[in-house]
Amino acid sequence: MPTWIYMIRHAVSPYQPGQERQRSLSLQGTLDALRVKEILKSENIAHFVSSPYARSVATLQPLAEEAGKEIVLYEELREREFGTISRECGDEELLAVIRRSFEDRDYKLEEGESNKEAEERAMPIMERLLREHEGSKIAIGTHGNIMAIIMNYYDKSCGFDFLMSTTKPDIYKLGFAGERLVMVERLWGEQPGID
Repeated sequence: MPTWIYMIRHAVSPYQPGQERQRSLSLQGTLDALRVKEILKSENIAHFVSSPYARSVATLQPLAEEAGKEIVLYEELREREFGTISRECGDEELLAVIRRSFEDRDYKLEEGESNKEAEERAMPIMERLLREHEGSKIAIGTHGNIMAIIMNYYDKSCGFDFLMSTTKPDIYKLGFAGERLVMVERLWGEQPGID
């Protein structure tokens, strides 16, 4: 019996300097979280886990409440730390850093985290979830960069271009045989964007 993981990228959350962990969803993000619930409520998901960041939890919360389940938070599933780059610098500079980090897995800015380091903290949790909940369905509240890093671990085609094709929110259904990825299906259908 396969194990199903639903990677749920958080909905729109306005950027607020110094508020990475506490950022809430926008009005549109809150409405989209309800759409996530509608899309997935018939999937009979048994386990709910998330990054501890408020926007990831808020995107997953309506679905977890519908299922009558608690959300277990894992610090290791938090978004990748970009370091000293300022969001005020603009998307072009940020995207150049992200692109380079997918080309060179060890690349990082001062006070930042490389893709390799982010993968090394997140993958033990993924392996644990697959082992402990084999044959079950698991929803993961996540972020764009760490989601792409995790999916890239299993499928190298999920790199920078994949990340740029994702939306907020987004949903990917991953099928596993043991710890081997055997299929990926996108369940959300909006236009892609970087923000």
